[in-house]
Amino acid sequence: MNEDREYVHILEHLYEKSLILHDQTLWHPVLDFYFIDALAHIDYTVGLMTYNYQSPKNIMAGQYLRWRIDEEKKGDRVKFPAFVNWLKETHPDRFEALPLLWRRIYDSDDRASYRSFRIVFDPDSREPIRSHVFYAMIEEFFKSEFLKSLYDDASLANLFREFQGPA
Repeated sequence: MNEDREYVHILEHLYEKSLILHDQTLWHPVLDFYFIDALAHIDYTVGLMTYNYQSPKNIMAGQYLRWRIDEEKKGDRVKFPAFVNWLKETHPDRFEALPLLWRRIYDSDDRASYRSFRIVFDPDSREPIRSHVFYAMIEEFFKSEFLKSLYDDASLANLFREFQGPA
């Protein structure tokens, strides 16, 4: 374990969150997938900064992330990155309301990406993402208004359907 427990506290902050007041079975399936996916990437990135690469926690997270590569290609999930870019062009206010991680990773004009499943905002930098950024990302994903927008009959899901066009 890293001597600096700063990143352990980020994981504790993430794991203390709860979705008990929400019914994920009623969320739009694509938004639900990318919600959990983002949390998994946060967990994995912070986990690598906290524990040894070969720790069971990191191995398990890596296994999930390898599985999700094929899963994101199924059905309408493949459309999510284009949807984020469509929001940027057609609904900039709604794009700006998305969690930072989604805006950075899926914006085609941004160099941020998942590299070896880690969150990398600047590929030219060797500096780790600062802990306060991870706290902010977690908070954005658990904001009540954002969580409400994930329901199949809610604003973000409706915009996703609008993006897809007529069925």
